Amino acid sequence: MNLNKFIPNRFLRWIMVLAGAASAAEAPVVKIQETGGRRVITSNGIPDHETGSFPNQGNPHHMEAQRHRFEMTLTPKAENRPIPLGPSFFGVAVNGIPFEAGTAEFWRGQRAWNYEAKSGILDLGLDQNDAHVQPGGVYHYHGLPAGLMHQLSIGHEGQMILLGWAADGFPIYAGKGHSAAMDVTSPVVQLHSSYRLKTGTRLNGNRGPGGAYDGTFSNDYEYQHGTGELDECNGRFGVTPEYPKGIYHYHITTEFPYISRLWKGEPDRSFFKQREPRFGPPNHGRMGGPGFPPPGRRLIN
Repeated sequence: MNLNKFIPNRFLRWIMVLAGAASAAEAPVVKIQETGGRRVITSNGIPDHETGSFPNQGNPHHMEAQRHRFEMTLTPKAENRPIPLGPSFFGVAVNGIPFEAGTAEFWRGQRAWNYEAKSGILDLGLDQNDAHVQPGGVYHYHGLPAGLMHQLSIGHEGQMILLGWAADGFPIYAGKGHSAAMDVTSPVVQLHSSYRLKTGTRLNGNRGPGGAYDGTFSNDYEYQHGTGELDECNGRFGVTPEYPKGIYHYHITTEFPYISRLWKGEPDRSFFKQREPRFGPPNHGRMGGPGFPPPGRRLIN
């Protein structure tokens, strides 16, 4: 395994023994290589920590081994404007499990009204890791992966936790960071997003579901600069244990957007679902209306 100094020692040993960590028929396997200016992460998509049971009442899919291969630059650069995710994985964890921000559930097939995975309005069968399984058996995170965080924090309590990397190459951390972004000696505290619920009511009739903005849909929120420590990409520039000189980095937060809905830099196409034949075309929800699956079939993202 070709690992450079930017892969922290605190999970290097854990990665190398990961393949033998489980006695189940499908043991977790992940490999991280850095070569030619790129980081390449391959895995079979089987998590190394406890999960919920799948299928379950809210999720009809079985977890299956995958052939994940994600690539990203080792020298990420911020673009002039953030780049929306679309039907893509946002990033990948150090254990080879992808992060996904959005869902495949839409009100009447309208992409403007995308149901939030963590809103609670739909039972999507999320487990204790804010994760569930897609069609095709892909286990993926929609929020903070509690099991992975526990493993990475052992012996490093009170420090920032590097969870993985985004498709643009910038690192992804759990919800805590230094209180002073550029001061490594400042306390590590909980950071907050700058998204807030909109005021008023949604469009109704054929244009929207109506009702007050309550967090049911992604579009219920808007970015309000300065209301939290993080920017519109749910990140900031600052020092981290792995990047003591400072780097732009994302945080996964306990409030919307949880996982960023925007990339700061140019994403690698290996995170785009269209490139994975098992996924097929982007899904369009399951709540009724044009583009929805027939009764008895569910699309979970």
